[in-house]
Amino acid sequence: MQGAGNDFIVVNNMEENIPEELWSHLAVRLCARRLSLGADGLMIVEKPQHGGDYRMVFYNCDGSRGEMCGNGARCIARYGYENGLAGERQRVETTAGDVYGRRCSETEYEIRLNDPSVLQAHSPVDIDGVRYDCGYAELGSPGIPHAVVELPHWDNRERNDLFELGRALRYAPSFPKGANVTFVRQLGEEHFAVLTYERCVEDFTLACGTGCGSAVAVLTLRGRSQGRNVRMDAEGGTLHISLTHSHAQVRDILLRGPTRIVATGETGEVWE
Repeated sequence: MQGAGNDFIVVNNMEENIPEELWSHLAVRLCARRLSLGADGLMIVEKPQHGGDYRMVFYNCDGSRGEMCGNGARCIARYGYENGLAGERQRVETTAGDVYGRRCSETEYEIRLNDPSVLQAHSPVDIDGVRYDCGYAELGSPGIPHAVVELPHWDNRERNDLFELGRALRYAPSFPKGANVTFVRQLGEEHFAVLTYERCVEDFTLACGTGCGSAVAVLTLRGRSQGRNVRMDAEGGTLHISLTHSHAQVRDILLRGPTRIVATGETGEVWE
């Protein structure tokens, strides 16, 4: 499946019964582009543990376990609905906490992202003698770490230079967990372009849902956005963010956008 270009492999482990100790290995094998199916991540569908409709366990393509994934959760909400695991509104258990999904249309799904456990409008980082005014957010607990950088002319920079900057910020000592890095530039009123360097993928991805949510949270704290139906244009498609903001607190971050089922089928020889 893919959501705004962020692509995932979904395995229903309630049917497959793959032992948990093999999930990381499965992610590495199946997510390897050109060598296998290829994806940004693997999502394992499991039985719920505390009253949700089902549980989503997310693995990055390097085999590391992720807290949650916004576009992945939108895709899994569609999977849950179309496979009879949940209704048009659903509660999905994730490592970062429960995520609530809603079917908007046949292909468009909205989720409520985990509320920020950490949110800072300004968390400056020095790279090669240049100070970047990063914002910082962790969505959920344990939180997904995101650095947000307003960079008005990043589209005019050499792609490799932007890549190196993203990688440097991703490993900055200021972010002890490492961080996904989202570059933001304003296109109009409540309209922004975004580009995210994702940790564990260690490259730019076509879209990052939690990155967009974190960016709007930071922009709202800075007074750069009202946080209502904010259009975020990523390279893979357009996402929309709305949130609740009161007294320097942000909650109820809603992420809405397209989903697509690319293919369904079987694969073999993944254990070699």
